[in-house]
Amino acid sequence: MRDGDLIDRTALALDADTLARLAERDPDAHARLERVELFRIAYASGGLKVTGYVVRPKQPPGPLPCVIYNRGGYGSSGVISARQAAVQLAAIADRGYIVAASQYRGNAGSEGLDEFGGADLDDVLALVPLLEREPGADPSRIGLWGWSRGGLMAYLALARTDRFAAAVVLSGVTDLGDYLQRRPEMEQRVFAKLVPDYRADREAAILRRSPIRWPEKLCKTTPILMLHGGADWRVHPSQALRMATALYEARHPFRFAFFEGADHGLAEVSAEAMRMSYDWLDRYLRDRLPWPSLEPHGL
Repeated sequence: MRDGDLIDRTALALDADTLARLAERDPDAHARLERVELFRIAYASGGLKVTGYVVRPKQPPGPLPCVIYNRGGYGSSGVISARQAAVQLAAIADRGYIVAASQYRGNAGSEGLDEFGGADLDDVLALVPLLEREPGADPSRIGLWGWSRGGLMAYLALARTDRFAAAVVLSGVTDLGDYLQRRPEMEQRVFAKLVPDYRADREAAILRRSPIRWPEKLCKTTPILMLHGGADWRVHPSQALRMATALYEARHPFRFAFFEGADHGLAEVSAEAMRMSYDWLDRYLRDRLPWPSLEPHGL
């Protein structure tokens, strides 16, 4: 099978308890779910069957822009649940986007092994041809959305292709070396287990997964919105601060918002962070507006 070919597509039905919990937290949840369709999918990537989701408006007005959503975590930690699909993915779809998300290989019934930014990047890129074949999708307008490890996946994708019109990175990993220095327990627990040849060439594995060390490789036509909380203990805020400097020096189009006192999930500023993210997608993905001149000008 070709990368991106659908192997299975099943409508996602939410049970009564899940619906009730959604309504308790968000009074608009039921109305939103009436306006979108949620599907569990299995698709081909590198000869493997990989699982994920497609969420889309029920009555699209025409060819729609698309978003590839990159989840955080590793292994079963961070797998997108049905409830998360009904909240996070549905919220983006309700804005007029077709959303595709991968669980990454080795997770949630997917074949293969999660490599935390290795061959599993192909599972993200295989969603591009999947969206090209999705009815009602506009494959000329595809964007990226990445949380935490998903932010790293977005950066890795931007180093491989120029297909993405805009990207949103929230609490993203940009420096794996810094991450491991601050959280050394994760080296043996996660990376030595997941990353092929990690013990044989640790520096090469870290370099590949540290976009702060190669900002010049990122597609220059993809503007990036970076959001990070000042009280994030999982991915230290200094990673975002230094990545902003690296992007500026590389003359890459970006905007950076630093939320004082916000945690890894940006819980304290959720409404503002989502508003900024949606506005970014609307401006640079949906409407394809040009990026302002980076040349010094004005008074």
